[in-house]
Amino acid sequence: MLKTGKDHVASLRDGREIHIDGGRVDDVTTHPAFRRVVESVAGLYDFQSRPENIEMMTFDTGSGERANRIWQLPRSHAELVERRQALVAWTELHGGFLGRAPDHVASCISGMVMGLPAFQEHDPVRAGALEAYYRHARDNELYLTYVIINPQADRSKAAHEQADPFLTAGVVDQDSEGLTIRGAKMLATGGIVANEVFVTCIQPLREGEERYAISFAIPMNTKGLKILSRKSYEGAASSVFDYPLASRFDENDAVLYFDDVKVPWDRVFVNQDIRMTAAQFHATPAHVYQNYQAQIRLMVKMRFLTGIARKIAETNGIINFPPVRETLGQLSAQCTMVDALVHSMEVKGSLRNGYFVPDPATLYAAQVLTQQSYNDFIGKLRDLAGGGLIMLPSSVADFADPETRALIAKTQQSPTTDSEGRVKFFKLAWDAIGSEFASRHTQYEMFYAGATFVTKNHAFRTFDWDGSVGLVDRMLDSYTLEDDLAALKHAAE
Repeated sequence: MLKTGKDHVASLRDGREIHIDGGRVDDVTTHPAFRRVVESVAGLYDFQSRPENIEMMTFDTGSGERANRIWQLPRSHAELVERRQALVAWTELHGGFLGRAPDHVASCISGMVMGLPAFQEHDPVRAGALEAYYRHARDNELYLTYVIINPQADRSKAAHEQADPFLTAGVVDQDSEGLTIRGAKMLATGGIVANEVFVTCIQPLREGEERYAISFAIPMNTKGLKILSRKSYEGAASSVFDYPLASRFDENDAVLYFDDVKVPWDRVFVNQDIRMTAAQFHATPAHVYQNYQAQIRLMVKMRFLTGIARKIAETNGIINFPPVRETLGQLSAQCTMVDALVHSMEVKGSLRNGYFVPDPATLYAAQVLTQQSYNDFIGKLRDLAGGGLIMLPSSVADFADPETRALIAKTQQSPTTDSEGRVKFFKLAWDAIGSEFASRHTQYEMFYAGATFVTKNHAFRTFDWDGSVGLVDRMLDSYTLEDDLAALKHAAE
């Protein structure tokens, strides 16, 4: 039986400890700060379980059972494309605004399993725990988030140099049952509505920081795990009509605090090993696979935003203005660039340990370029919309008053739609590019993959420098100074 929306909602009523606005949440599925995003995630599972979508969204695990393609380990280019098509279908349901939907961390864990030999070489027991966990998460359709970044604190100091050595989550103790973890990690994006959290560190660690070099997964309701939510944009959204994105797709971000949390050994994949903590991402396809998913999501999101740009021009009756067409051409080119890079990652992919993995160099090039271009893309959308993003009724309540509604009809005009349609569209546009929710997304797209110097270093690391420099060297080898000097001497004679 495939997981349904009802199943997922029920799984979230597990007593998890969520703190927001000075209080503790009794039921995340009904709380006004989270209930609609719970419904949105539930909608993903309802979509996959529809009879007409099962073939597209799921694959045979080999045991006669089917699982969502987010857990698929492609053996060929064709299987990778099939998986991407499923991810696109899911992403289109939220327009790319759920940055940490269930397909992201599933891609990370799947990538690690593709590189299982690296774990086996390090510790066969821990490798066995990872492989078993992958099957457990796949077969039970768990929605995972992750926390892989340390609290910022004093960034001039390493984690073990902070005033409190357990500001960052680390090992306090270990015994026959497992590890005891104390401290904080961030940012559990989507954690409010996830089933479990994968905990590790993607930042470089130094000698002396072994206690932080861990990798494990636990349920969100584990005793001692405290979820500290940021402000809820959903909770501040007055209605779906006024905030159609913030009210339904605010996946939230949270700091997780581990108050002496016990992690059983069968959930521990790396234990206090600095080298392996880094290798789990870069000696396996994990980092490539998870960020390939992120680029698929961004590809869909760029299509959505480009559609908004076109509708702005049509709604305002400026579609035939030459400068507007120039702007739309620029936006469509940027959108197509992301699409082309995703397809290129697949075409240039290769087999690793028998699995077909997207091309790393193309992936990191895409990350560098999209980090730089997203803010500019949003700026062009703002230029195109002008005051139309601001000149809107205060809320849906204005339509309830006959006199105000009549004035809206007079002042909100468009050659392509009525006043209600115009307001509805520009409310959506504002929520996509101008609201507080939209501002968070701009920040997210700029930094979800790390600071720009991090992605540029990945691009440097994976680029075919030998091939590029080889072209230069072969050109240099095609002529010599002596040849020209000899030619001059011959000419003089």
